[in-house]
Amino acid sequence: MDGLMMNTPLTLQEILERARKVFGEQEIVSRIEDGSLHRTTYSQLHTRVLKLMGLLERLGIEPGDRVGTFAWNSYRHLELYFAIPCLGAVLHTVNVRLPEDQLRHILTHAETRVLFVDRCFAETLAPYFARGERLGKIEQVIVLDDHGNGASQGIEGALDYETLLSEASPIRAMPTIRDEQAAGLCYTSGTTGSPKGVLYSHRAYWIHSLGSTGVDSMAVSRTDAMMPVVPMFHANAWGFPYTCAMAGAKQVFPGQHLLGRPLAELIESERVTLAAGVPTVWNVLLQHLRKNDHDVSSLRNMIVGGSAAPVSLIRAYKEELGITITHAWGMTETTPVGCCSRLKSTSLALDEDDQIELRGKQGIPVPGIDVKIEGDDGSDLAWDGEQVGELCVRGPWVARSYYEDEERQSVFAADGWFHTGDVATIDVNGYIHITDRKKDLIKSRGEWISSVDMENVAMAHPGVLEAAVTGRPDALRDEVPVLWVVASPEVPAPAPADLVAHLGQRFAQWQLPRLEDIRFIEAIPKTSVGKFDKKALRRRMSEGD
Repeated sequence: MDGLMMNTPLTLQEILERARKVFGEQEIVSRIEDGSLHRTTYSQLHTRVLKLMGLLERLGIEPGDRVGTFAWNSYRHLELYFAIPCLGAVLHTVNVRLPEDQLRHILTHAETRVLFVDRCFAETLAPYFARGERLGKIEQVIVLDDHGNGASQGIEGALDYETLLSEASPIRAMPTIRDEQAAGLCYTSGTTGSPKGVLYSHRAYWIHSLGSTGVDSMAVSRTDAMMPVVPMFHANAWGFPYTCAMAGAKQVFPGQHLLGRPLAELIESERVTLAAGVPTVWNVLLQHLRKNDHDVSSLRNMIVGGSAAPVSLIRAYKEELGITITHAWGMTETTPVGCCSRLKSTSLALDEDDQIELRGKQGIPVPGIDVKIEGDDGSDLAWDGEQVGELCVRGPWVARSYYEDEERQSVFAADGWFHTGDVATIDVNGYIHITDRKKDLIKSRGEWISSVDMENVAMAHPGVLEAAVTGRPDALRDEVPVLWVVASPEVPAPAPADLVAHLGQRFAQWQLPRLEDIRFIEAIPKTSVGKFDKKALRRRMSEGD
C-alpha cells in the first residue's frame, strides 16, 4: 500500500511565517550608510513585509512581474527578499558592480518593472534617467534612504521607500502561490559573453534553505549570529537570508562596509559566530587582525567560496586565531550551495596538516546534490582522486535551463545533469577538488597545468599577498604559465627566482613559469563578485604590459 502524506506548499511565505511565530524576538542588525547600527527583529520584519506587499500591490505588481533590487546587504533588502516573492512576483537582484552594457542587458532581458535602489547608488543610475534613457521596462524607481530623502537623490520621478512604507496599508491576506512558481531571478557574472539568467522557484529556495541548516552543510542554527559578506545581489547571498530566517539565526548585515576594520568591529560587537564571503575579503580581514586587537573569539566558522580558498589562508586562521574555515563550492545555477568541506569521522584521526590540506578541497556534496565527473568522451570517470574531468551536478535546487536564452542551453544535458565548466577530481571518500575552470587550464606540451593549484602554492609564500595564474602562447611548449603577484606589505618582496624555487617544491620543472613570466603588480583585478579577473589579466598581457 502506498503511503499518503500531506502536500503542504514549500514557499517563502512559510519561512516568513515561521520566523515571526517561532523567532519573532530574534535580532536583525544592519550597519547603515553612516556606519551606525540599525536593529530590528523578525517580528518587525514580518510587519513591514506585509506593508511592503500592500505597496507593491498598489503599484500594480502582479504575479510573475520582475521587481529589481540594486542594493547592499541590509534589513531593507531582506524585506524585499520576502515581500516580492511572497506576493507572487519575482525578485530580480541586480549586481551593483556590473558595467553599463551588462546592466542594460539584464534589466532589459528581465523586463524589470520596478527597481529599488540604495541611496548610495542613486548617482550611478541618475545619468541614465537624465538622458531620458529607459533601463528595460522600468516604470518606477524607489530609493532606499536612511533619512527618508530618497525622492531627492537625483533620479527624476523617484520615490522614497520609507515614506511610501509609512503610508502603505498591509496586504489583507497572503495570496495563494504554488511552490513551483518563480520566486527569484539572478544573472551570472558574465565572465564569458553576456550574463545568463537563472530563475529560482519557491520550492528550490525552501529545500536549499533546509539543506543549508544541515551539520554537513552550512550548519546554520538558531544559536548563530550570521554575517553574510557575500552580497545579496549575487547568487542569493549563498542562500543565507532565507536559511537564517528558517533556522531563526540572528542576521548581521555589513552594508557597504566591507573592509577589515568594519567587519572586525561587527564580529566583535555582535558576537558573530558564522560568516561567509570570498577569499579576498578574509585575506584583508586577516591582515587587519594581525595588526589590531579585536575579540573575534565568537567566530566558530567562516564559509569561504566564490573562488578557491588558499590552504595558506585556511592554515593562518586556524593557527593564529583558532577559527575554522569551511571551504564551499556552488554556482548561480545551483542556488548556489553544492558542496562543503566538512571533515568526515574517518578524517578526524589525521594530523593537523593533513586535515588542513583536506579542508582546502571543495568538499563532499551536501545532501540533495548528486555529482559526477565526466571525461572528454562523455564517460563517467572513477572517484579515485586522480582522474580529472568536468564536474556535473543535479538536484532539486539545480537549474534545468537558462531564463529565456535558447542559444546557451547546451550545458544542461538531456539526462538531467548540469555541466558546470569546472574541472575536478573526486577521491574515494567523495571529496571534490576543483582544479580549474575549463577556460583557465594551461596546456603545456600536451599536459594540463592547474592555475588554481599554482595560485594556492604561490600564496603560501610569506612574501605573497595574492597571486593569479594565466597562460600565454609559447612556440615550444604551446602554452606557459604567467604568475601575477601582489607582494605582501609585511615582508620584503621575494625575487622571481625565489618564487620559482618555491613552486618547484610542488610542481615539475616543465610546469614552472619562467623568470620573465613572474609579474609583480599593485593589485589583481577582480570581477563584480570578487573573483580574480583573469580576462583582464590576459588583456593586459596582450597589450604588452
